[in-house]
Amino acid sequence: MDILVMAGQLILGLTILVGVHELGHMLTAKWFGMRVEKFSIGFPPKIFGKQIGETEYMLGAIPLGGFVKITGMVDESLDTEALKEEPKPYEFRAKPAWQRLIVMLGGIIVNVLTGILIFTFITYLYGESYLPASEVRYGIVPNKLGQEIGFRTGDKIVKINGRPFTEFNDVYSPEVVLGSGSYYTVERGNQLIDVPVPNNFMDRLSDQDQSLFVAPLDPFVVAEVVPGQPASKAGLKAGDRIAQVAGKPIQFFPELQQALKDNAGKETPLLVERGGQTVALKVNVDEDGKVGFRPKSLLQYATRKYSLVESVPAGTKQAFGIITTQIKAFGKIFRGEASARKSLGGPMAIAQQYGATFDWLKFWTLTGMLSMVLAFMNLLPIPALDGGHVMFLTYEMISGRKPSDKFLENAQKVGMAMILSLMVFVIFNDLIKSLF
Repeated sequence: MDILVMAGQLILGLTILVGVHELGHMLTAKWFGMRVEKFSIGFPPKIFGKQIGETEYMLGAIPLGGFVKITGMVDESLDTEALKEEPKPYEFRAKPAWQRLIVMLGGIIVNVLTGILIFTFITYLYGESYLPASEVRYGIVPNKLGQEIGFRTGDKIVKINGRPFTEFNDVYSPEVVLGSGSYYTVERGNQLIDVPVPNNFMDRLSDQDQSLFVAPLDPFVVAEVVPGQPASKAGLKAGDRIAQVAGKPIQFFPELQQALKDNAGKETPLLVERGGQTVALKVNVDEDGKVGFRPKSLLQYATRKYSLVESVPAGTKQAFGIITTQIKAFGKIFRGEASARKSLGGPMAIAQQYGATFDWLKFWTLTGMLSMVLAFMNLLPIPALDGGHVMFLTYEMISGRKPSDKFLENAQKVGMAMILSLMVFVIFNDLIKSLF
């Protein structure tokens, strides 16, 4: 049953996103007078189809994508017979390059707008949670960079630039980390100590990707266990409090993270508190020091409410923050700082993120994130993706020379081979992760 719920949420989310993406292509194509032969959600074989005017609307059996067939366009169908004739006025290839460019960007633009719309309404309905500075009563834990500038575990930040502050996120404010002469005042034992921000601090943050140079020491419980992951196989349950890892007492989440890293790649004993009882478990910690569960902090977060007008910029910021994260993640993969096998996930990984129970907020948050990821991925300059078409159309507009249909056909084949290879990789990668 859990698998059916996860799969159902994945299919529903993808159906919504693929539908609006392909709708963006179709509407812009029809707007410029191009003939749209097919509009499909899902790939063949066809489950259902209905002809309305010049367009056949279809539902495919494979719910991992979709397509729009525009007359006179070299696409994934590789139907190039019609390209041997002179272009007709209603064909894609007969239209000006700027119109073709808008059609190819149509799906990406609609996905971005969908992501913004989802996050705008989530922000309006639920507000934005934040951690009051007064809640960080156990102090902070610094990472390596935080230690280098003078923070110590257990420090309590009481002032920023000599002034009290109300939200813990103010610690990361650009005005502070980019400012000249900035400093934090911390309470350490019975002393107040100033921790200055170095002039090159922003460069060090960027170089080491350590924007959270300090984090709150927060007690926690298990919020959700990811099905198929080591924590689930070991018997960890939502509501458990992890008291020990390999005999080491655990009170705060950063302590757990460090203890798991110390036992990466090992079968590790856990002691958990569950319903007033102590339960002993053994978990196989992966090579990254993770076991597959989501924590719930026991610190009390507050909520900031927004009007509908205020929700638009706040939701937009959240949406584009996902693209920024994607760019950073790809950069780390290409620089060899992160493993593609560990970083990339396919349908099974996404389904696990949706979870085995339907949660309205979680479903739409993940769907909004996927909408922005889909927009970003489609903009990559790979033939067969929208970004590949955009690349060739941009070349045509700048140079005044259109690539030949034969060149576009061969580029499409190369791009499809690359995408299919990536799909095979992520699917098998999902299977290996779930099995081992």
